[in-house]
Order: sequence, then structure tokens, then C-alpha cells
Amino acid sequence: MRPTLQDIQKAAQRIAPLIHRTPVLSSISINHIAGAELHFKCENFQKAGAFKMRGAANAVLSLSDEEARRGVATHSSGNHGQALAKAAQSRGIKAYIVMPETAPTVKKKAVEGYGAEVVICKPTLQAREDTLKDVVKRTGANFIHPYNDERVICGQGTAALELIEEVSEFDIVMSPVGGGGLLSGTAITTTALLPKASIIAGEPEGADDAYRSLQAGAIVPSENPKTIADGLLTSLGDKTFPIIKELVSEIITVNDEEIMYALRLIWERMKIIVEPSCAVPLAAVLQQKEKFAGKKVGIILTGGNVDLDKLSAKF
Repeated sequence: MRPTLQDIQKAAQRIAPLIHRTPVLSSISINHIAGAELHFKCENFQKAGAFKMRGAANAVLSLSDEEARRGVATHSSGNHGQALAKAAQSRGIKAYIVMPETAPTVKKKAVEGYGAEVVICKPTLQAREDTLKDVVKRTGANFIHPYNDERVICGQGTAALELIEEVSEFDIVMSPVGGGGLLSGTAITTTALLPKASIIAGEPEGADDAYRSLQAGAIVPSENPKTIADGLLTSLGDKTFPIIKELVSEIITVNDEEIMYALRLIWERMKIIVEPSCAVPLAAVLQQKEKFAGKKVGIILTGGNVDLDKLSAKF
């Protein structure tokens, strides 16, 4: 069954000891540029550096003692792996993280720093899945999917819950979309608490499978995605797609140049470090100003785990 607001509220209580209640910030100058009232939920200040800590913590804390003894495993290019490693460490259990060889070095080091075992694989979905199967077979660990898992979706939905509790009414609530865990949780929370609000996602043009999936009415897998927003390369799952199809009003695609402009605005005007994926919803607002003009908009800034060596070449 699809998760409910009550499931997300229970997740919020469950994970409270393991996460930060992150701040909601705004910028007068960005509001002026956008022509809208924007409120940013700053998950770049979250433990492990991203909203993924919420879903990982809820999944790990939902395990029975018997399940927990076997540890947890996943495949991740970075943020989910870091979050699952930290959540497992907090419960004193083992974590095995399958990471592509192309994953940012800063993220590999962070996963290892939380005590997890990193298993390197080739940068393809098939390689990730095959390597993960080998790890699970070898260890007996519980697979925690990065987004296509009800426990993860509920955990991610707590970010929007906090945002709405703090600011109250919104005309529009936004998040980026990759695999859809955050967008699904955000949509469930927002629809239940603010039934008149629209849920809109931002997605890179170079990884626009969610946009194409909504157009087709069925999951269209991502093929050879290429974008600076490297946290949004994954395809929707069979648990996230139906939620998004039903509850999300629109997905707006933006190109890398638009993403970089939005990223610079956040860095320069708000004085906070976020990763490129975070800037995608703001880029969508700036691309379609008439749609957002005069509206009160909540935006989830998803994380701050930036590979500065890689990103500096873009500036």
C-alpha cells in the first residue's frame, strides 16, 4: 500500500534522534530576481550532508533486531550510501555500500569514514545490481533501496513535513527528481496538509526520464544520462512512479547552464554551499517566472556534498 501522512508522521518521530531539524532560509535578492516568495528547506545542513539521511534512518530504525544483526547493503553514487552508512553506525550494525568507480572521491571517503565497507563496481546500473547481489549473498545483509522503498519514501517525506510546519501555507512545493523518493514523500505530505498547493519538480534535461515517464504514462528508463546534477541520474521506481503520476502537477526540465546559474545564485546570495542537484528547482522557477510570479513557494535544497575539484572546473 502507498504510504500515508500518518506513516510519514510516525517516521518523523522515529528518526528525530538521528537527524537535524534543518533551517528554512530565504533571500530577498533571489526573491526579487524570481518575482516570487521562495522558502528554502536547507537539507545541505542535514547529517551526512543530505536529505537522504532521513530515509536511511527510517529504514534502519524500522528493522527488527534479527534483521539488523545481518547489517544493511545498498548501491549508491554517494548521498544514500553516506546516509545509510551513518544510520547503520548509529545502530551499531554493518553497512556494505556498492559504489561506481566514477563516484566522487569525497563521497567514497565519507562512506568509509562512517565505518562502512565500500565495494567498487563499473558505472552501469547492471554492474551495480550484480555487485549488490553478490554482496547480499555473501553477507546476508538487508538491501535498502536508495528510493524505491516505502520506509525510505516516508523518511524523505519528513523534510516537507518540517517545512510546512515552520512556514505554514504554500502555493507550490518543489523538489528535484531523480529516483523519486524525495518527490514522492514530498507529494504525499503536501497533498495531505495543503490540498490546494501544487507539487512541481525540477529535472535536468540531460536526465529527463521522470518527465518522459509522466508524458508516456509509464516508466521510461534513463539511458546514458548526462548532467552536472549528478545526484539525479537514476530512473523512477515502481513504488515512486505511481505516487508521482497521481500527485505531482508538473515536472519542469532545465539545462546545465540554467542549473549553474541557479547554483551560483544560491552560493553567492545565500552564502551556503549546495550541490548542483539542489539548484534544479530554482532553475525551473527562473526559467518559467510567469508560472511562479507572486506565489509562495517551498523548495527543498537536497544536499551539500560537493566535489569541489570536479565542480571548480565548471566555474
